[in-house]
Amino acid sequence: MAKRNGSGLSKSLILKGLQCPKALWLSKNPPEFAFPPRPNLEAKFAAGTEVGVLAQQLFPGGIEVPYEGLSFPAQLARTKELIEQRAEIIYEASFSFSAIFVKADILVRNGDGWQLYEVKMGTSVKPVNLDDVAIQHYVMNGCGLKISKSYLVHINTDYVRQGAIAVQQLFHAEDITTKVMSRLQSLPEVVQECRQTMAEHREPAIPIGPQCHNPYECDFVPYCWQHIPENSVFDLHGKGIDKFAMYRLGKVKFEELPLEHLNSSQRQQVEATLKQENFIAKEKVREFLDTLWYPLCHLDFETTNEPIPPYDGIRPYQQVPFQFSLHFQHHQGAEPEHFEFLAEPGSDPRPQLIEKLLDLVPPEACVLTYNQSFEKSALHQLAEAYPASAKALLQRADNIRDLMQPFQQRHIYYWQFSGSYSIKAVLPVLAPEFSYSELEISDGQTAQRAYQQLAELPDEHGRTVLKQALLDYCRLDTLAMVVILDKLQELTDNNEAG
Repeated sequence: MAKRNGSGLSKSLILKGLQCPKALWLSKNPPEFAFPPRPNLEAKFAAGTEVGVLAQQLFPGGIEVPYEGLSFPAQLARTKELIEQRAEIIYEASFSFSAIFVKADILVRNGDGWQLYEVKMGTSVKPVNLDDVAIQHYVMNGCGLKISKSYLVHINTDYVRQGAIAVQQLFHAEDITTKVMSRLQSLPEVVQECRQTMAEHREPAIPIGPQCHNPYECDFVPYCWQHIPENSVFDLHGKGIDKFAMYRLGKVKFEELPLEHLNSSQRQQVEATLKQENFIAKEKVREFLDTLWYPLCHLDFETTNEPIPPYDGIRPYQQVPFQFSLHFQHHQGAEPEHFEFLAEPGSDPRPQLIEKLLDLVPPEACVLTYNQSFEKSALHQLAEAYPASAKALLQRADNIRDLMQPFQQRHIYYWQFSGSYSIKAVLPVLAPEFSYSELEISDGQTAQRAYQQLAELPDEHGRTVLKQALLDYCRLDTLAMVVILDKLQELTDNNEAG
């Protein structure tokens, strides 16, 4: 395991300092604070590593300077050795200048200079990527290395896999040399400011602001935001009022906010919360209910969207359904029948999923979803990929209705929704006996990662447990729709709002 880079800087630390000096200081002086787990971050890092390794095939035959197993001095020595031996291509080359450590994803010799390729799993060049490469360029220049060209390698979303991954088509290398050079001029000053920040004996007094989430979600948000009370300006749902402007004016709590500056939805959220009142426009809800018919199928998909297309006919980051849950009702008030499908990992799940779905969902049935754009998009993509089933799939897509609609349009609003109309906000309020909090898997990102892990688990028991967790989560999504629909029908039949 490589040793920590002492009191020096690294590319990631400088980027952190550019985003917020306080985050840089806290990285070197970790606070005594119980940070909540971030399980999806590990999955993102794993995906980034996979993308980086695959991108090396753009320039095959290179030699890697590994991070794991070598100390920083050993990595530097190995890189120097490869350069002196006239290596043509180096992966993860390591450099240190002015106590700043960097690793370059791909270096390609170009005459008496080198071309630098930085690999990202994004789909375009972002300003922070330019800073990233500029820091590497600065350090390598300091080490006497001439960088003739700098490139940002990112994912090409127009690529469609057919057969083995065509690496040259999956990735797009964009020349960013000119933009990087313009950033180099300010780097000595940036580095000096970072050093001054780290030398401070006290935590920098930097207030929270947009930098907490841009360009990345800062690791220290839970710590820096711990003084923000419940029902604050930052809990307002949606855009509209400048939340940080209100914060800087000292108007943080709901009761301190100027209602005349809020949009209608935010004003409703604040007033309902302060008065603890609920609202239901019965006629509007009845109009929505009148758009439904029976038999009715409550449907929910779980999907995976990977930067490297796993199967033929798939683009990078395309949503690929691997699971669905279905609660079927023959008539209003009928006891729902539950059906489910979970594909075995390792092969394209779509053919079997289509067959099962069309078998269970009658062509004349109303298909109820929560956030219809997601399921409609999945069905349309399936229809495009499988023309033989396209007519049947598009018929089901045409029959989709959205249970989120009356909540999104605020025809029904409970103050406990906290401005949200997501199913995870609505369900425990309308039906407290149901909750996602007790589930092992409780969100879509975790479900996607769990499905990917299924293929990696060596023991059958572990796979069985994980499969059941996936089934339980997806089942609750459609059971929630059954419960919420029943509640809407009950509320519109009664004189009370809730």
